[in-house]
Amino acid sequence: MALMVHLKTVAHLRGKGDRIAKVTFRGLPFFSRVAENCEEVAHFNETFRWPIASTLDSNEMLEIQVYNYSKVFSNRLVGTFCMVLQKVAEEGHLELTDTLIDDNNTSIKTSVTIEIKYQPMDGTVGGWSNGDFLDVPDDRDGFLPSSLLPSPVHFSPTRAGKGVFSAMKLGKIKSSRDDHKKGDEPAVLDMEDLDKKAIRLAGTLDPDTISLASVTAVTTNVSNKRSKPDIKMEPSSGRPVDYQISITVIEARQLIGLNMDPVVCVEIGDDKKYTSMKESTNCPYYNEYFVFDFHVPPHVMFDKIIKLSVIHSKNLLRSGTLVGTFKMDVGTVYSQPEHQFYHKWAILSDPDDITAGCKGYIKCDIAVVGKGDNIKTPHKANETDEDEIEGNLLLPEGIPAERQWARFYVKIYRAEGLPKMNTTIMANVKKAFIGENRDLVDPYVQVQFAGQKGKTSVQKSSYEPIWNEQIIFTELFPPLCKRLKVQIRDSDKVNDVAIGTHFIDLRKISNDGDRGFLPTLGPAWVNMYGSTRQYTLMDEHQDLNDGLGEGVSFRARLLLSVAVEILDTTLPEIISSTEVQVENVSNISESATGKIEEFFLFGSFLEATMIDRKIGDKTISFEVTIGNYGNQIDGVSKPSSAKKKKDVENEEEESELIQNSSDDEADEDADLVSVSSTPLMKPVITDRNYFHLPYFEKKPCVYIKSWWQDQRRRLYNSNMMDKIADKLEEGLNDVQEVIKTEKAFPERRLRGVLEELTVGCSRFVSLANKDVNLAGRTKLDRERLKSCMREMDSMGQQAKQIRTQVKKNTVREKLKLAQLFLQRLRFLADEPQHSIPDVFVWMMSNNKRIAYARIPSKDILYSTVDEETGKDCGKVKAVFLKLPGKKGFGPAGWTVQAKLELYLWLGLNKHRKEFLTGLPNGFEEIKAAKMAPGLHSVPPVSLVYNMKQVFQLRAHMYQARSLFAADSSGLSDPFARVFFSTHSQVTEVLSETLCPTWDQLLVFDDVELFGEATELRDDPPIIVVEIYDQDTVGKAEFIGRTFARPTIKMCNEHYGPPRFPPQLEYYQIYRGNCTAGELLAAFELLQIGQGGRADLPPLEGPTDSERGPILPVPLGIRPVLSRYRIEVLFWGLRDLKRINLAQVDRPRVDIECAGRGVQSALIQNYKKNPNFSTLVKWFEVDLPENELLHPPLNIRVVDCRAFGRYILVGSHAVSSLRRFIYSAPDKNSNNWATAGAETQLNICISKFGNEIILSGLLEQMEEESDKEKKKKKKKKKGGVEEEEETDESVLDWWSKYFASIETLKEVYNKELESEYGNFEDWLHTFNLYRGKAGDDDEHALDDDRIVGRFKGSLCMYKLPLSEEITREAGFDPNMGMFQSIPHNDPINVLVRVYVVRATDLHPADINGKADPYVVIKLGKSEVKDKENYISKQLNPVFGKSFDIEATFPMESMLTVSVYDWDLVGTDDLIGETKIDLENRFYSKYRATCGISSNYSLHGYNVWRDPMKPCQILAKLCKDGKIDGPHYGPGGKVKVAGRIFQGPTEIEDENGLKKQTEEHLALTVLNHWEEIPRLGCKLVPEHVETRPLLNPDKPGIEQGRIEMWVDMFPMDMPAPGPAIDIAPRKPKRYELRVIIWNTDEVILEDDDYFTGEKSSDIFVRGWLKGQQEDKQDTDVHYHSLTGEGNFNWRFVFPFDYLLAEEKIVISKKESMFSWDETEYKIPPRLTLQVWDADHFSADDFLGAIELDLNRFPRGAKTAKQCSLDMIRNEQELPTISIFKQKRVKGWWPFVARDENDEMELTGKVEAELHLVTAEEAEKSPVGLGRNEPDPLEKPNRPDTSLMWFLSPLKSIRYFIWHNYRWLILKALGLVLLLLMLGLFLYSIPGYLVKKMLGA
Repeated sequence: MALMVHLKTVAHLRGKGDRIAKVTFRGLPFFSRVAENCEEVAHFNETFRWPIASTLDSNEMLEIQVYNYSKVFSNRLVGTFCMVLQKVAEEGHLELTDTLIDDNNTSIKTSVTIEIKYQPMDGTVGGWSNGDFLDVPDDRDGFLPSSLLPSPVHFSPTRAGKGVFSAMKLGKIKSSRDDHKKGDEPAVLDMEDLDKKAIRLAGTLDPDTISLASVTAVTTNVSNKRSKPDIKMEPSSGRPVDYQISITVIEARQLIGLNMDPVVCVEIGDDKKYTSMKESTNCPYYNEYFVFDFHVPPHVMFDKIIKLSVIHSKNLLRSGTLVGTFKMDVGTVYSQPEHQFYHKWAILSDPDDITAGCKGYIKCDIAVVGKGDNIKTPHKANETDEDEIEGNLLLPEGIPAERQWARFYVKIYRAEGLPKMNTTIMANVKKAFIGENRDLVDPYVQVQFAGQKGKTSVQKSSYEPIWNEQIIFTELFPPLCKRLKVQIRDSDKVNDVAIGTHFIDLRKISNDGDRGFLPTLGPAWVNMYGSTRQYTLMDEHQDLNDGLGEGVSFRARLLLSVAVEILDTTLPEIISSTEVQVENVSNISESATGKIEEFFLFGSFLEATMIDRKIGDKTISFEVTIGNYGNQIDGVSKPSSAKKKKDVENEEEESELIQNSSDDEADEDADLVSVSSTPLMKPVITDRNYFHLPYFEKKPCVYIKSWWQDQRRRLYNSNMMDKIADKLEEGLNDVQEVIKTEKAFPERRLRGVLEELTVGCSRFVSLANKDVNLAGRTKLDRERLKSCMREMDSMGQQAKQIRTQVKKNTVREKLKLAQLFLQRLRFLADEPQHSIPDVFVWMMSNNKRIAYARIPSKDILYSTVDEETGKDCGKVKAVFLKLPGKKGFGPAGWTVQAKLELYLWLGLNKHRKEFLTGLPNGFEEIKAAKMAPGLHSVPPVSLVYNMKQVFQLRAHMYQARSLFAADSSGLSDPFARVFFSTHSQVTEVLSETLCPTWDQLLVFDDVELFGEATELRDDPPIIVVEIYDQDTVGKAEFIGRTFARPTIKMCNEHYGPPRFPPQLEYYQIYRGNCTAGELLAAFELLQIGQGGRADLPPLEGPTDSERGPILPVPLGIRPVLSRYRIEVLFWGLRDLKRINLAQVDRPRVDIECAGRGVQSALIQNYKKNPNFSTLVKWFEVDLPENELLHPPLNIRVVDCRAFGRYILVGSHAVSSLRRFIYSAPDKNSNNWATAGAETQLNICISKFGNEIILSGLLEQMEEESDKEKKKKKKKKKGGVEEEEETDESVLDWWSKYFASIETLKEVYNKELESEYGNFEDWLHTFNLYRGKAGDDDEHALDDDRIVGRFKGSLCMYKLPLSEEITREAGFDPNMGMFQSIPHNDPINVLVRVYVVRATDLHPADINGKADPYVVIKLGKSEVKDKENYISKQLNPVFGKSFDIEATFPMESMLTVSVYDWDLVGTDDLIGETKIDLENRFYSKYRATCGISSNYSLHGYNVWRDPMKPCQILAKLCKDGKIDGPHYGPGGKVKVAGRIFQGPTEIEDENGLKKQTEEHLALTVLNHWEEIPRLGCKLVPEHVETRPLLNPDKPGIEQGRIEMWVDMFPMDMPAPGPAIDIAPRKPKRYELRVIIWNTDEVILEDDDYFTGEKSSDIFVRGWLKGQQEDKQDTDVHYHSLTGEGNFNWRFVFPFDYLLAEEKIVISKKESMFSWDETEYKIPPRLTLQVWDADHFSADDFLGAIELDLNRFPRGAKTAKQCSLDMIRNEQELPTISIFKQKRVKGWWPFVARDENDEMELTGKVEAELHLVTAEEAEKSPVGLGRNEPDPLEKPNRPDTSLMWFLSPLKSIRYFIWHNYRWLILKALGLVLLLLMLGLFLYSIPGYLVKKMLGA
């Protein structure tokens, strides 16, 4: 089913011009080609087809719009034609001519002639054959998008209609009933390749008639037959880079365990560092800073694991017990905003017990800095907000706080295609001993994940090992580690080596959306690439096998799968450890990974040029391999096992294929032998650098059959997304180009791009949605398809929405959004499950592999649907071969080893008939000779082109700019070499320049190209331009390379507008991955017809007699010039380094632009005065009208030595003069002070009027917060607590500083320069370079090449200049445009440097600390503050000011360095920062002394500048020639017609008020930016934060320093004394804690005699950080109820900084320390309750920690005291002892039980009393119950007395008290027994007596 529209002509057009038509049906628009230069009639003669899935409805519309086409502006609509297709639906065919209607629906004269045909599926409407349309010249199926602007720079845009389109071949659609049910859904295309019967059924339909032209144009003129080459040569990964990881461990909280001594261990990869140990606390405070330095490739860095673990009681003898760990990979940190986590809490978990919950939290900062990243540290203000743990967890965005444990199952099934890993000699030795032939590899698989490794068993001697094992990792989910590393290794007695490595990115195999899925993969084969397969003992490319760099050869493939299962940790049978486990798994079926299909790969080498001369003298062949197929040297290692499994399979498959294929093909395929390499051939010389192979008319071919699992669908989806992404990328580049070149309407182009994206997305959704045969589809395939379709759908919707919001002013932000789409698309398109391995093309010489190219198989994969086809499939691609592995880095990697024009096609064997369709036409196939004559479909071994066209190529090489500096002088001697096909030519060499203007035309005569003329017109080969630096000795050095496409004129075309002559364009020059300049050139390729060269447009002869026979660029092409004047301001030279060991003494500056120039005056004595005597000079020059084509301006400094010798000191090229173009000031701007502006200003002023001095602001803040707190705690006694005012005398400069940090006002967290445009408002600084440019990443090392700086400025303007400017009053003609510039005579200045503090210094000592001090250098003077070094501090507070006298210009570069003090040896530089004081001094922003926000005469806020605000204002008005200031009554002042208001009174030191105008003047200065014409923001009073850098570690910050600089000219009145910014001295306090009683303390001991529970209670207390000063009460013995009475006083003296809320302690770190170290710690009081034991260690019962700044108020009674006081700490009102001074109440003691639950273990009644040191002296108290002010003895029961002091007493008490009845009963019993005994004893005697009758 299809609808075809044949657009014939559009007639009766008005005017002359280019026309284009747009034909739309069912929302799918097609564009016609551009009809160029047509007058009345435009002949389009084009056919458009729409394949349609549902029948044509009789009310559907067809719309044709005709536009006037414009390359620059958007197309203008001429008229529209709409028709209802009812008649077409009924009859199937219609021809008509009808008029168009315009926008107002009125008919216009213009008419259109069309023919429409419709063919429904069931053939109800008359049939028609393709023959009906034979008169249509259909050589192109290309159409242009609606908003086509000129194409981007890469290739010449001069031919309008050269868009690039590929036809999408759609398979037949089965006519099933389903089609009709679907109604109007997007056509769901079924890709089943029907056999020929179905096609025959479809009538006379030729398979190719159903083609669908692609909806949009790729704007570079790449046509159907060629694909774009890749410019960048060097692989970017694999090259090591510097990284610095800094981690600050601040504190830990809620650690599980009783009374621990915790240490934190920080581990990255194999490096470990430990914090100090804190004793007996489970919330230790460390604040320790660690730095790790690495020099590794990026992905190795990002895979490293950062592990934080807390260890309990570690010491020298024992390793301690692990409390918990936290793991995260470096990549996760790096992907955070600013590459850092700041003040976040890491959750600790126990790896040995996954059933346990959280083990505590560590608060830390982690930052990862690569080279050139700058980290913005948030200002370290008071840290109150981060105390909330839950809201500040150390987790990336979107990861839940409660992570669950999960099992990661990595199943390893089998591998195949392994290489030999042993030499054959060894094997033969073995064979002699053992007597059997074995495979030479013993493989096993190792998997690494989250810092753990698992291994499978070793399969001895097997090229096709089968493991069937699974490796199980247990890790928290979602894991904070992104990648799994799977490696096949060869087990060896000596050392195991990697065979191949594969990384699995978890983000690509899972989706965390609400309809997402857990990570899953496979079972799928992954391909591994690495070094070449020949085994050598020392493999130079072993790194490649470890996954570093791009693999250069197929190594093996491995079948694996990944699955994740979330664990339910509550189940009893769960294994609680996280050890890696390895188990066996069952085998999987062959078909699980997909049905094996036969694939066919065909390649043809159309050209091999630019072969490096080192290998040019030997014969060369090219080998193409896919997997191990086609690899003849070291390919398939056959398994030695008796049953050659693989072969059997192949035979079965082949026989199956034979039965299935049709009879005539059966015998052919059976003996089709792959040909994988081209015949050997000797190269021919091209020029002295390169050779080429003589592939003239005969082009060698290769073809390979291979068998792979059929997983094309994955690649197809990937290709579709890649194509959408390519199109989007190209469109976005266009938009950027339009914005950059300031052409009109970038928003239209962006709308077009977004429309393309929407169409592409909906097309993807309709195509991807085909049900695939389910064999081998994995869960990931299904889930990925679903999520890709969802994403693409939503992306399409979003693009549509954004498109409606694109306006002129929003283009840039919408462009950013569109770039996010691009990243997303690229991410989605990367398929994690491989299928067909990549194709490698190797250049072989002497049977050795020399250079290679790797081509992803998806790029050349064929599909019957065009969108799914790879972008290079069936196209000719320019492929550049490079050296393998490390050889390819650096200069060696940039030279091309060979350039191939290569045609590749890969597809199923059954699609094989298509494999030649993309080749340029005009060839005959040559089959292999030995084939039987009957075979037809055997692929050719070579192609012979009998069609040949002859061309002349003209390369107009105009100029290049910003080239790479290749010589030691800092310049280059560049020449360009142009390659086209097998020809090459060079331009002349221009010496000593980075911006050569060659202005040269290179003519290549008789260039022979093979193929049809029409195709060549659309498809010229590319031109390669290489730029070299000529050296007097040795070979020329490579600078860079670029590609271009010529504009083509066939011999029957006219040479004239719009395409000819071609325009000059800029081409980006690349050197490896870096840009190395731009080339301005144009290229045209002219066909030489029958008449020979005479027919070509004539060349003007060589006009340049001096330059010899060099042709200049002809007139039509070279730019139009006009006259400009360039004025140069010469100010001075600075910091010139020695040249050849001699000092520069008499320098001069030469300025040159476009061959003209001017020289400065000579500086007679550089040491004495480095400024120029003549300030302004000018010269006139002819420059192009088009600003973008302006040549660069060169600044060179030469030193004039004796005897007229000149030596180049350094040079600078100003690549763009745009910022120096003079624009006349707007005449109207002088008087815009209208009423509206004034009202707005008054608001500002009224705000300003109420502004309290900064200190007042602080007071207010403190007071308000206090008031709030005080509201919460109303006193019961009714006594109102008096407000305490913050005493004015307490405030100092630091109060202001901290208040500013809070409000982020005037404390810049960057350099002042970046805030004020480097202070280059009129004086610019140009760095002078000398020496070769470094090739390290993006010229990061250019700083080493700077040999000095030229200060001056430029101004250029077109002549003649208007009169008005020169007529202004006071115009000095000598100064030109640089009026009112100060003089540059030397001037003496007092420089006052204030250094506040440094933060995050890089540790310089072994202990991970540094002893920093400040050094200040200015010219010859240097101030070292060595004796005031600060011991063991990485965040030192210096608080110092330094005064230095200097003379500008000689001493203008201020260096502030921080050094590390060492007891022995020299001090090391930590980092330094340089400030150019001169630019600040002369800047109109007035950076000499910051203007404060208010004026006061005394106090810490005193006015610092020697000039008062009035004087400053008067001077500014005078210099700027503006009216004012006029002070009026009522606090008003008028300047330049604006009125400002302000207060007029001031207090002096004695509190007397007096009138002043200073406040008014200051108000104006603070609002100076509102003054018309010359207003700008004056620099306020400020503190700037500057990064400290160390020359040894370029580009990586070594810390930051906060400082500011004041400058005072010495000819002015002297300034007052410097402000005191000395660090605050901590205030001495004494905290007195009285422990009155305890209650409900748990009872620990059992009584010996009675088994009764009791406790011998005592309380211990200390102030956090001072455990050595811990104090204990006496013991309350034998408490039976948990009650204890103490009346015991602790006294803790401490030093405290109120502003920072920190206690300051100074102590020696160890007995070996030289001096004391200062620590700052938060004030926390710890109270613990213990049970005293006599013989064993005391038992810890419970503790409470009170933060003295915010702790819960104690309960009134013991009953009210509960655990909630701790649990709900956040909600309860808190108090601060520093405000309250005295508090009494009950607080709970807590401990954790076995299940980590908090339990109440007692209560304490305590009283806290805070006194200052002075008060403490006045009213001293004793410790314990001692004098003075003793406490009364506690009222304790007697038992508590010691039992050995009064044993009787205690016995009486113990025994009698408890057991008196027992004792009495026992006594009674004893008496009874005694009586009985006595009775028994005496009765016999008594009886005898009686009997004997005594």
